[in-house]
Amino acid sequence: MIDRSVVEDILNRTDIDQLISSYVSLQRAGSLMKGLCPFHSERSPSFTVYPSDNSFYCFGCGAGGNAITFIKRAENLDFEDAVEFLAKRVGITVSRDSNYNEKKYDRSKILMMNKDAAKFFHAFLYEKNENSELALDYLSNKRRLSNAAIKHFGLGFAPNNSFAFIDYMRSKGYTDEDLVIGFLGTRSDKYNNVFSSFRNRVMFPIIDPAGNIIAFGGRVMDDSIPKYKNSSDTPVFKKSKNLFALNFARHHCAESIILCEGYMDVIALHSVGICNAVATLGTAITPEQARLMSRYTKKVIISYDSDEPGQKAATKAMSLLESAGLEVKVLKMTGAKDPDEYIKTYGVDAFKSILTESRTKFDFNMEKVLSKHDISVPQEKIVACAELSKIISMVYSSAEREIYIKEMSKKMEIDSKIIKQDVERAIAKRIREQGIKDNQKLHQETAGFMDKVNPDFVKAPAIAKTEEAVLGLLWIYPEHRRAAFGSEFFLDEGDFFTAFGKKVFAFIRDNTDEGVFDDKYLDDAFTPEEVGRITKMKMNRLALENNGSAVFSDVVNMLKNSIRDKESEETVNTLEDLNDLINKKRAIMNSKSAKSEGNV
Repeated sequence: MIDRSVVEDILNRTDIDQLISSYVSLQRAGSLMKGLCPFHSERSPSFTVYPSDNSFYCFGCGAGGNAITFIKRAENLDFEDAVEFLAKRVGITVSRDSNYNEKKYDRSKILMMNKDAAKFFHAFLYEKNENSELALDYLSNKRRLSNAAIKHFGLGFAPNNSFAFIDYMRSKGYTDEDLVIGFLGTRSDKYNNVFSSFRNRVMFPIIDPAGNIIAFGGRVMDDSIPKYKNSSDTPVFKKSKNLFALNFARHHCAESIILCEGYMDVIALHSVGICNAVATLGTAITPEQARLMSRYTKKVIISYDSDEPGQKAATKAMSLLESAGLEVKVLKMTGAKDPDEYIKTYGVDAFKSILTESRTKFDFNMEKVLSKHDISVPQEKIVACAELSKIISMVYSSAEREIYIKEMSKKMEIDSKIIKQDVERAIAKRIREQGIKDNQKLHQETAGFMDKVNPDFVKAPAIAKTEEAVLGLLWIYPEHRRAAFGSEFFLDEGDFFTAFGKKVFAFIRDNTDEGVFDDKYLDDAFTPEEVGRITKMKMNRLALENNGSAVFSDVVNMLKNSIRDKESEETVNTLEDLNDLINKKRAIMNSKSAKSEGNV
């Protein structure tokens, strides 16, 4: 465990607005900072940074916490690694105390292991043997990569002999467990041994923006299946949150990023001086990758294969990129399947020319619709108009919609006023449907359905909400903590119904001394999602004007009474139990009625 005083020093030296500004574009709003949330896609900023207490909260997705929470989420790190990440930013050396238990994995060791593996693959590419020579010939002649490009991207070759690599890595001091955890080795129960995860493949190191080799992609040199094999997720790598060649492209993408499908397309573009190209890692684009690109640019040009699967993938990518607040255009390549083939056939100048002619999302979709329908046939034209009107209705900007309506009017030879009416009807229909979905979601959230943070919420929503009120007050106010943990007023875990409520209460109690609450190990005790829920509890209480002792006493009594009632309900096993419960409730109601009459 890292010493508390060190964690405190790191948090005190970290300006959370400066930290988050390196991930999110923030705008000042009074004493606060606001921006688009990096953890979910949105158009209107709901992500708020509070510089006064070095915290953040998103009113859209519920993410919240301090600088450690943010880095845990943004960099996918555990508590210790997040603290070390922040320590490096502020120039503090972190050492763990003698009670620290070694983790199952060591992040820095896995990164070093990947670096050594990359050196092995690269060196083996230039070995004088039949397979290596085939691999070098594939890269140099078939794919026309220069030796400079091969070295720039650190390309290599994984030998077909599985044990050549495994034995080398063992000689460097890495255990079989290390290799399996880092997805460089695969354990075989049948042979009771570990084999290389990559064999007889050209190797592509995947490097993060900080320059760390975090994973690998391997490609066959023939028509074998699968063509590409990529590292599975490891403690240092999540394929849904990284992009190939972003470590190079981030220095050249202020104007735009070119999003490609494959590693070879990216390398081909970089090799001819187009250095703002990146690619996803063997999967369709994810919301996390879209938000990652939005940190570095405001415009993405999609350069996917021109075949049907490539164009289908481009449609999905457009929606995700636009949801991340990016301007999106689509490259139209005629006479070639992908950027690599286009450049080899027509040259780099021709490719740069079509970059400037890339299509908007509407142009792309209109071409796709018109390719399916013969608009010289009235019925086909009606169907095409309905599809295009629906597409335009999905556009957020009113001005942009007007432009597309005029384009459609010219193409379809229909009065723009009529098209506008159809678009407005489509918008109204979508608003109605969204309203129904929002109501359903609100009911589910209110009742606690699908609550992953607090699954007990759904069992007793009213009690769970009362718990949150009590915990929010305890977290914020020292006088309430003194009352709760002193002789004057006592609370314990038995006063809480949900397991999450008990856990949060125990954390507050165990880290409070004479009313002073130390929450430095919050991110070690809770997941980022749980920290977000705790932050929401605090925000809900801070939004109210009256949080004094009377309010605290009332909500505590309400919680205790609710728990007692809940326990009574759960002990009704016989007719006698039921009669006893009815009599108790009747007595309570009579007592309340008498008090009410006495106050009249």
